[in-house]
Amino acid sequence: MDLVKTGKFLQELRKEKSITQEQLSEKLGVSRRTVSRWETGNNMPDIDILIELADLYEVDLREILNGERTVIMEKEIRETALMTEEYSNERSRRSTRFVQVYFIPGIIGLFAFLILSNMELPDTFITGFFKGLTFSMPLTAMLLGLLHTTGSMGRIEAFKMRLLKGEEEKR
Repeated sequence: MDLVKTGKFLQELRKEKSITQEQLSEKLGVSRRTVSRWETGNNMPDIDILIELADLYEVDLREILNGERTVIMEKEIRETALMTEEYSNERSRRSTRFVQVYFIPGIIGLFAFLILSNMELPDTFITGFFKGLTFSMPLTAMLLGLLHTTGSMGRIEAFKMRLLKGEEEKR
C-alpha cells in the first residue's frame, strides 16, 4: 500500500466535499495536525476512522486503501460494455430484418413456383413467364440475403457511390 498515494487521495476527496482540514478534524474528533499527517502519507487513520471517511466521502473502503477510484472506473467500463452490447444487438436486429425482407418474398415465390409447376397448365407465354418469375424470386432473395449477410452489399453500395461521384465530377 502506497501511503503517499492514499494520503493524496484523501486530500482530493476532502477538497471535493469542500471541507477544510479543521472541519474534518472536528467531525472525526482528531486534531487538524492528524488529518494533515494522513494527507501527506506520514500516518494512516485507524480502521474505524477509515470506515467513517469512506461513508463521509461516499467511496468504497478499497478505493481509499488503493488511493484511487477503482469502483468508478469499473462502473464506466461496465456501462461502456453494456452500450457496446446494445449497439451490437441493434445491428443484429437490423440485419435479421433485412434477411427477413429478402427471404420472405423468396419463400413465397418458391411456393408459387411449386404450385405452378404441379398444376397442369398449357405451355403458353404467360405460364412460362410466371414460372420463370416465381423461380427467379427465391434465387434473387437468396443472393441478396447472402450479399447482405457477408457484408458485400455495403461494399457494392460504396462502389456505386464512388462511381456516381466520379460521374458528377466529369460533368
